[in-house]
Amino acid sequence: MPTSKTTTFILLAILSLASVVLALFVGSVSDADAAIIYQLRLPRVLAAFAVGGLLAMSGSLLQVLTRNPLAEPSVLGVSGGASVGALAVLMLGGAGTIWVAGGAWLGAITVMILLWILVGGFSVHPSRLLLAGVMVATGCGAITTLMIAFASNVAMPGMIHWLMGDLDSVMSLESVGAILGVWLSVLIIVWRLSPKIHILQLGTDKAMTLGIDVSYIQWVMVLLSALSAAAAVSIAGSIGFVGLLVPHILRALIVKQHGPDQRFLLPASALLGGAFLVLSDMFARTVIAPSQLPVGVITALIGVPSFLWILSRFRQWNS
Repeated sequence: MPTSKTTTFILLAILSLASVVLALFVGSVSDADAAIIYQLRLPRVLAAFAVGGLLAMSGSLLQVLTRNPLAEPSVLGVSGGASVGALAVLMLGGAGTIWVAGGAWLGAITVMILLWILVGGFSVHPSRLLLAGVMVATGCGAITTLMIAFASNVAMPGMIHWLMGDLDSVMSLESVGAILGVWLSVLIIVWRLSPKIHILQLGTDKAMTLGIDVSYIQWVMVLLSALSAAAAVSIAGSIGFVGLLVPHILRALIVKQHGPDQRFLLPASALLGGAFLVLSDMFARTVIAPSQLPVGVITALIGVPSFLWILSRFRQWNS
């Protein structure tokens, strides 16, 4: 007989598949035929699933790493750093997903290292890390504004549109295959490391006592968080709050019964995050059809009140 966690994981897998199928056949074009579904919607829906899963895994890793329930790629400035790196490539005339992704990853890892230096490690008080992250995110926002102000008239429209967070530029299955490859690679690594990450959340001293190489695991988590956020940003631009909401939704489902088991939470976030962004993007495409909204607007409208609610319950977080 399957356990509650197994049942929940199966239900998440079914939800993910159902969200993809639903998004394929629901859209701003009422008379959708096979060509529209295959050439336009399929790449966008698959990209949304991979991006959502990567952002959710990044947020889950950051929340365990920092022991802070408010940690999330955009809140801590990781997405902002990735945006600065990607926009720098676009501003300099760089083209191609590989160059933009490389710039995004360099910006994301730079922010993670900067936070590490500013607060003296990720094991400090959560409030201190959160404040440092907010300031870094604000600084990244200021830098992106300056970059847009000094950008050429040719590059500026694309940079502004990219910053809003959207998936309508995803047109080829080749680029989708790349982002799905990153999603699968991160998921496999996270799944293999999840037992050690589960022990690490109990405290660094206890983890060291049990033979865990704490420094190594922490740096792997840093690199995976930065890689996930950078890959998502390079494809879809700046999309916030997915990495904040999805881990909390999962905790609400299982923590009261089974505790914060990272062996379940981390892999499950890859599924629920994907389904969440697929449904958000479907809503963005249809709510004012035939016009479309950037999916980043939808996630922000959902995420801001949710963030305030989570902030009000900060002291009740159980992990």
